[in-house]
Amino acid sequence: MEITERAEMTLEEGETEKKQEEKAEVPFRLFSSGRQRRKPSVDMNQVVGRDDILFVCLDTLRYDAAVQEEAQGTTPVLNGYGPWEKRQAPGNFTWPSHHAMFSGFLPCDYDARNLSDRELLFFPRQIGMGNKAPEGAFPFSGATIMEGLEKEGYDTWCVGGVSFFDKRSDLGKVFPGYFKKSWWHPSFGCGVKNSAVNQVDFILKRLDKEEEQRIFLYLNIDAIHYPNYFYLEGARQDSISSHRAALRHVDGELGRLFSGWKEKRGGAFVICCSDHGTCYGEDGCQFHGINHPAVNTVPYKHFFL
Repeated sequence: MEITERAEMTLEEGETEKKQEEKAEVPFRLFSSGRQRRKPSVDMNQVVGRDDILFVCLDTLRYDAAVQEEAQGTTPVLNGYGPWEKRQAPGNFTWPSHHAMFSGFLPCDYDARNLSDRELLFFPRQIGMGNKAPEGAFPFSGATIMEGLEKEGYDTWCVGGVSFFDKRSDLGKVFPGYFKKSWWHPSFGCGVKNSAVNQVDFILKRLDKEEEQRIFLYLNIDAIHYPNYFYLEGARQDSISSHRAALRHVDGELGRLFSGWKEKRGGAFVICCSDHGTCYGEDGCQFHGINHPAVNTVPYKHFFL
C-alpha cells in the first residue's frame, strides 16, 4: 500500500483540512511550566516591513565578560541600549548555533524550562510547530528568517567574520548562501586586529550605494573570537582579560555602525547577541564546541536605534 494511501486512512471520516490544521497547532499549554507567559517585549509584526533589521553577532562573547564590562561602564555604546539579558546559547559553537538562529531560534531565556517559555521574535511556519504564531512573533515561510524577510521585500545582507562565513571552502559558502548579498574579505578575519574596523568601514561605504529597499543585515563580528590577545597591551596569549578588552574595542566600532546607520538610513531594529561563549581553562576546559556554563551562557539584547 502506498504511503499516501495509508496516511489518508488515518483521517477521521468527514474531517476537514481545517480541522487537521487545527490539530497540527502546537498545544503550548501542554509545555507550560506553570508560570505566567510573559508579554512580548516587541511586536515583530509591526517591525517587519517598517524598519531595517540589524542582526549583530558578537561571535564567542561570554555572558560573564559582557556583564562585567557593563557594570564597569566600559562599553558605553551597548550600555546605552539597555542591560544584557542572560540567555541559553542555541549551540556550543558557530555552526549549530547559527543554523538555529537563522531558523528563528535565537538564544532563549536562561531560566526557560520548556518551549512555551521562549520569547520568539520569528516563528517558522513549516517546522511542525503549527501555523498560529505566539503573540509578538513574526511568522515566516521558508527555511530561514532571511528567506521569509525576502518575501516581505527585504534585501538580505551578510558581512562575514569567522571562517564559517569566509566563502573560501564549501563549508564556508553555506551561511553566506542564505543571503541575497554576502561579503567576506581577509581583512575581516579573526587574526586581523582591525577586523571590526574594516567590517564597519565596508558596511557604511556600502550604504552609500543603496536605495530605499528595507535591509536585513547580519554582521558576524569575530574580534572577540580567538586570537584576541592583541587587544590587551603586553599580552602574549588569549585570556578572559583580553576577551574583555576585545569587547571594549568592539563597542566603539558598534558606535560608529549605529551612528552611521542612523545618519544614512534612519532607525533600525537591532538584535545583538553572542552565539556561544568559550573557556579559558575553567574546569580544565579550553575553547568551545563543548558543553560548559561558560560556553552555554550568552548575552542578548534587542533594541531600536
